Amino acid sequence: METRNRIFEITGDTAFTEAALSVFRYQYLHNPVYREFINAIPCNPETINSFSLIPCLPIGFFRKHNIITGDRDPEHVFLSSGTTGGEPSRHPVTDLALYRESLSRGFRYFYGPPEDYEFFALVPSPEKVPGSSLAYMISLWIRQSGSDRSGFFPDEFHALARLLQERRNNCRKKLLIGLTYALLDFAEQFPIDLEQDLVMETGGMKGKRKEMIREEVHAILKERFHTRHIHSEYGMTEMLSQAYSKGEGRFLPPPWMKIVIRDPNDPFSLLPCGKTGGVNILDLANINSCSFIATQDLGRLYENGEFEILGRFDDSDLRGCNLMIP
Repeated sequence: METRNRIFEITGDTAFTEAALSVFRYQYLHNPVYREFINAIPCNPETINSFSLIPCLPIGFFRKHNIITGDRDPEHVFLSSGTTGGEPSRHPVTDLALYRESLSRGFRYFYGPPEDYEFFALVPSPEKVPGSSLAYMISLWIRQSGSDRSGFFPDEFHALARLLQERRNNCRKKLLIGLTYALLDFAEQFPIDLEQDLVMETGGMKGKRKEMIREEVHAILKERFHTRHIHSEYGMTEMLSQAYSKGEGRFLPPPWMKIVIRDPNDPFSLLPCGKTGGVNILDLANINSCSFIATQDLGRLYENGEFEILGRFDDSDLRGCNLMIP
């Protein structure tokens, strides 16, 4: 598809709208699940003239269907953690090269070349969790760093603390990235000075610790690691792109991704900036799957394109979205 070649060259809302409408038309024609969804709701595809009007597929569809645009077989299937007791989401990815390009360009857009960093991950490696998109992403960064010091340290706190201390005066930038519960566990056992380094949490207690609000988590990590900012990554199994926060929990997506906020009581109505509602993701890199996803996250959008994640819908709040899932 010609639009694919322009996705990572998008600059500004006009270019995004043109690309989004092209992807929408393509996925409507070549994604049978998305087309059936569009045909079942009050929507005339020919009247869609803005990216904000493109209907978003409820994320629950990824649990019951193979969401694929086109006729290529998957190169890999990523799975959600499924820790909430429900059936995990499945994301068949038919073009891993495109995924790697999105991961690499997204990191470079916000942080610069991965080869300038050493990466220390409090996340299981892809060998242990082959279905994890997070592990796949970090593994790519580690390979791109070219450093034999970069690696996964999910159960090696002593070794990780020693390595961080040893590399303290190294000229390379260092990024400590981990699941929220793992970072908290590590910070409690090894409160080391990471003032000159980046600390990034990827969310999720995964049932390992009691749930905490973001401000509480970040306050603990900042105190223990002697750093002023805790960075965050926002992504999910069903996406091919990520948004990043460099502090205070406000995320910014790359140019080929946007967020819109829907009314919690009416999934086809959108809310203005500053209002809290359901998070809809427009991820144009996800061209071979579905680029338009209605998540179960609650959030708030700001005029400059930044957004916050404020929690998740509980079962009683899903209302309209659940009615759209067969």
